[in-house]
Amino acid sequence: MADTDLLFPADDSTDTKPAKGPVLPANLEAEAAFLGAVLIDNKVIEELTTPLMAEHFHEPVHQRIYERVLRLLDRNSVATPVTLKPYFESDEALKQLGGVTYLAQLTADGQGLLHPRELAEQIYDLALLRELVSVGRNLVEGALDTSDEVEPLRKIEQAEADLYRVAEGASTGSEAQTFRKAAFGALEVVQAAMNSGGRFSGKTTGLDTINDKTSGLHNSDLVILAGRPAMGKTSLATNIAFNAARRLMDDEKSGIEREKSPGAGVAFFSLEMSADQLATRILAEQAEISSEKLRSGKLSREEFQRLSFASQELTDLPLFIDDTPALTIGALRTRARRLKRRHDIGIVIVDYLQLLQGSGRASDNRVNEISEISRGLKTLAKELHVPVIALSQLSRQVEQREDKRPQLADLRESGSIEQDADMVWFIYRAEYYHNALKPDTPDETSSEEVRMKYAEWEARHLELVNKATLIVAKQRHGSTGNVPLLFHSEITKFSSPDVRHYDDYE
Repeated sequence: MADTDLLFPADDSTDTKPAKGPVLPANLEAEAAFLGAVLIDNKVIEELTTPLMAEHFHEPVHQRIYERVLRLLDRNSVATPVTLKPYFESDEALKQLGGVTYLAQLTADGQGLLHPRELAEQIYDLALLRELVSVGRNLVEGALDTSDEVEPLRKIEQAEADLYRVAEGASTGSEAQTFRKAAFGALEVVQAAMNSGGRFSGKTTGLDTINDKTSGLHNSDLVILAGRPAMGKTSLATNIAFNAARRLMDDEKSGIEREKSPGAGVAFFSLEMSADQLATRILAEQAEISSEKLRSGKLSREEFQRLSFASQELTDLPLFIDDTPALTIGALRTRARRLKRRHDIGIVIVDYLQLLQGSGRASDNRVNEISEISRGLKTLAKELHVPVIALSQLSRQVEQREDKRPQLADLRESGSIEQDADMVWFIYRAEYYHNALKPDTPDETSSEEVRMKYAEWEARHLELVNKATLIVAKQRHGSTGNVPLLFHSEITKFSSPDVRHYDDYE
């Protein structure tokens, strides 16, 4: 027996009828019954709990009918076989089903009115199954295709992205949206700002001065938070993460719907610090105990009680910390999608950008690799429809200038970071640099000149102590300028002063 006989055994039967291939999951009768229910009673659509769109129908004619129904309802018109008739008199595909009389046939028995929600759910579920079939087909074809570079991890990441899209109910046919839909989305953002008292429309940072300047954190935005070491980048990011998560937790306990809360669940990817170190910072901030005391264990009974109370109070905090080291941008996006699917996170924070790795294709060129990472973070923000805050290091040239305030040119290793970012924030503390100039403390033998010099330094120190400035160097949808902050270094906590003159602040 030849080897090919094992793979393709001979068919001795005389039946020459071709075998039927797999059929895509669909229920045309359910689609027709649901459309009939809608044409009899338009209010059926208002009562749906399933986000049913025209592209979820399998039959193209049904897609066009449902799309026209939605358009009529948007104009506050009535959708019936009679009002639909002018739009379908020249529809060739409908003629094959009997012409415009098919519209009347849909409403003939009215069976769909008995269970329209169940019909809508079935149509929606079958559409997702068809999309899943498409994802599976593409996955198999991609895995079998070895004509290009063999990159299994990249194919797995793409498959996870496609599966996430299906899980979210997205359809490849709904990538572009009409201006009408986009305009409604814009109006919702404006309404959110009005509901907040005209203060901010995005997710809250928990810091009033930042919210005032930026209107909060906006979905699909990439925010770069940069600064030199010891400026407080991680502290500010941790504060924002806690504030947003705490607001969501408190709002949900008060009965406010998640969608209406300015708070958010947060995914914090810490490539530098461990999860317990970040948790220590948060507990120190809330219990108002210095991190140094927590690490050394030198706590009074009263301080330990405050710490214990803070930890119990934050048990349900929707803050998820991933401290996996050496993540690639692809792996980070995969993990973020998973957290979005499981916990509906609303903010992603990455500490910090330069510790991420690229796909490997551009690893021989660090500038290209950073460009790939910044583009990947922006893509993640748009894909998950959440703000992404990425911390970034600044180049050493800041230290070589007399004026230590950071500038956009100081962003380290790639100009694409500035290009991809919707906002660029620099954290700057003049107190840190002033402390480095501290002269020797005078004693009884010191000269008058030494005493005067120290007195001048001390007076300036009192002006700068606990002050910090967030420099908004780029804001795609607003103005730039300085945002005043207070920094309590003992408990690594930022707060907002009662100051609104941003540009005059240190």
